[in-house]
Parts: sequence; C-alpha cells; structure tokens
Amino acid sequence: MPDLPFSSERYGPAERQMAQALVTLENRILQPGPAPDCDCREGMFPGLSRRGMLLGGALLGGALLGARPARAEAPPGAIEYPVQPDPTREQGRVILEDGGYGSRSQFENEIRWRYPTASLDSSWSLTPLASGHGIITPSGLHFERHHAGIPNIDPQRHSLILHGMVDKPLRLTMDDLKRMPSVSRIVFIECSGNGLTEWEKPTLRTVQGTHGLTSTSEWTGVRLSTVLNEAGLQDGAAWILAEGADAAVMTRSIPIDKAMDDAILAYAQNGEALRPEQGYPLRLLLPGYEGNTQIKWLRRLEIGDKPFMTREETLKYTDLLADGTARQFTLTMVAKSVITFPSGAMRLPRPGFYEITGLAWSGRGRIAEVEVSADGGQSWTQAALQEPVLDKCHTRFRLPWIWDGAEAVLQSRCTDDTGYRQPTLAELVQARGTKSVYHLNAIQSWRVAQDGEVSNVHV
Repeated sequence: MPDLPFSSERYGPAERQMAQALVTLENRILQPGPAPDCDCREGMFPGLSRRGMLLGGALLGGALLGARPARAEAPPGAIEYPVQPDPTREQGRVILEDGGYGSRSQFENEIRWRYPTASLDSSWSLTPLASGHGIITPSGLHFERHHAGIPNIDPQRHSLILHGMVDKPLRLTMDDLKRMPSVSRIVFIECSGNGLTEWEKPTLRTVQGTHGLTSTSEWTGVRLSTVLNEAGLQDGAAWILAEGADAAVMTRSIPIDKAMDDAILAYAQNGEALRPEQGYPLRLLLPGYEGNTQIKWLRRLEIGDKPFMTREETLKYTDLLADGTARQFTLTMVAKSVITFPSGAMRLPRPGFYEITGLAWSGRGRIAEVEVSADGGQSWTQAALQEPVLDKCHTRFRLPWIWDGAEAVLQSRCTDDTGYRQPTLAELVQARGTKSVYHLNAIQSWRVAQDGEVSNVHV
C-alpha cells in the first residue's frame, strides 16, 4: 500500500488506519478492471461483474460480502435461475418460487462495501450511490454503522422505557407504540464521518467510497412528541439521553426542542418493518441530524436538564478547531451535494450527449438550488431539481451536457432554503482548520480526461 499523507495533525491513529484501510478495500474491489466500451449508461459504471464481485469477496476475506460463501452463484439478494434462450417459447417460472418474498434479478449486483475493520462487530458499510435511481435507497443497500454488531431482538420482548424529568414514567411495548397515531416521512440519514478520507487529498476513487455513508428512506413510526406529551415533561427538562439495546449500549444526548419538533420513534422503513441492521424493532429518527444520534434498537429515553456527555459526544463526533477549542453538539448536517454520474472510476466511451445527475441534501431544510460546473468552478449552470423536493431529504438533480472530448472538471454545489451554500474545500478548511475529520461537506470534483476516464481530484 502506498504511503498516504493522512497527517497526524488532522487524523488520529484510529482515523488514519480507517482511511488507509478504505483505500486498500476500494482498490481491491475495483481490481477486476474497467467495464468494456458500451453505449448503454450501465456499461460506463465501475460496477463489478459477477466474477469480479466474487473475486473481491475472496480477496477481502469476506469483508465485501460478509459471511456469504464466495461460491454462491447469484449476487446477494438474488436467486440463480436458468436463462431462457427464447422466453416467448416456454413458460416462465411459477409464482412464489422465491418463497414468498421477492428477490432482485440475478443480473443486478450492486452491493454495499464493508469497511475492513479488524473486528467484524464494529464497522460500517457504504451505499452504492452511483447506481441509484430517484431518491429512495433500497433497504438492502442503506448504509450501516454498528459499534458492537447487529443484535437479534424479539419484538414481543422489547420495550421502550421513558423516565427522568417526567410526571409519569412509561414502559411501552411495540404493540403500545403501534396503537398510537403514526406518521411517515422521507428523509436522509448521513454519518458525520462521510468523506473523512478526502480532507487532505483526493483519496478514494468512487462516489461510493467518498460519499456512501448517506441514504434516504421512507420511515414510519410515532412522533416522539406524542410520547413525551403522554409522560408530561417537567419544568427545566432540556435534554434526552437515548440508549440502544446493542452490546455497545450506544447513547447520545438529544435536545428536547428537536424531540418535540420532528423526531420519530420509527418501526418501519420503506413500507415494511425495519431491517435488523437499521434498528429492528425500534430506532430513533432525527431528521437532518448526524447519523450517530439516531439510536438504533432503542430501549430507553431519560429526560434531564443538561447534556449527558456520553463517549460519542466528547471523545468522538466533535470538531477540534484551529484555536484548540472544539465544536460540540454539531448535530445538524449542513448542505451537501455530489455528482453520481459521471463520477470516479467510470469511463465515458466517446464525446457526445450525457445527462449529469446527482444528489443534494441539507439537514437545515429543503434544497433550493443546485448548480453544476464543467470547468472546475469557473462558471456555473443551474440544474433541474427532480420532484419531489422534500425537507431534510435527498434531492435528485439533472443537467444535460454535451462533452466535446476535452478535459473537464465536473462539480456541483447546492443552496438550501435557509440561504446556506455548499462551500469549497478551501473555504471549509479556512473556517474549521485542519484538526478534525468530521462533517466534511465541501464541493466534490470529478476530472473527465480526454480518454473519458473519470477520477477524483481537488481543484
């Protein structure tokens, strides 16, 4: 592995190891080589062939595919069936042959990448943003972050305890929660470590590597304010300690104002029960807040008058500034965007028409505008926003582009409805210094070379 300049000023030993391991992981996954020339858009992606996907899993000792056997024929989530020479001349397979729960086509192989931590219990996986359509992330491709593995919880034995500065402490079963009025919202979640490798130099090659710790789903559950009103908040109540039922007993402090505003006790995702890796049977959803606060496998809420100063808001998830002070409780994920096509490790087969597309999001509100540059930020063109444009949600943007075959540097920048505009990396470093790896929302640049190869660059 080449010597990568993850400086000790910004990256601690653990963060440096993470960044270097991600580089190694991505290089091994992409090792099978670029896709062949193809007029179809899918042919321009760095997506793996079935052989390459299985080879990648074997090279990484299961880091890519987890515990799935490398000898399996079909990609994860699919079932291998014989391909019919002419499907108009013979019957297809019978209904429910998949067992009653649908599977995807065996010809689709998008998967999450798992960061190769030394321990399988504390790790994360990244969403393949480049192959997404619209704004909803399939539940099976939603990014993950776990600190002590994925617990297997029986919903009939699970309950939520609410206590502390309340008039009436509560113990609520899952049946109790599901009897309460429900709401559904489509919102993004983003890990505040998304892009941590990219502060000092362009490092990872793909948008999955640079931006894959964000996903959007429709979430269904009970407003947290409904439960808090039932319990009755006492005078002076200002913070909530949220606690998970995993082996890490993950805890974070949440402002009471956020809890009363739009927080949800979520038990469903994309029309079905939460997946275990997303917190089954219950998670805390805090639209627009950093992912670490949105406690999965939620079991306890304690109401207090001040922050509880847990490990994840003191030792971790703070932003050390140039003057030695630290920004703490930087909970809201600010405006950010990225072009997903064309993006790193793709190759445009020839000059001509292409549609630039990507995602923009802000924890402050709605996306008001996305601009795209093809000359490294010297000039900007407004992109079209695809409906729906929702509050605290991924927004799809699109812009027609005719590539003339000359070198180009593609960028996007977004502005949300508060007027906040996504900064350049230089602007972000000037404001925050060089001592933190969290909350990177700088403009991303993709260089399109004359031969069509797309790479990650800083300009």
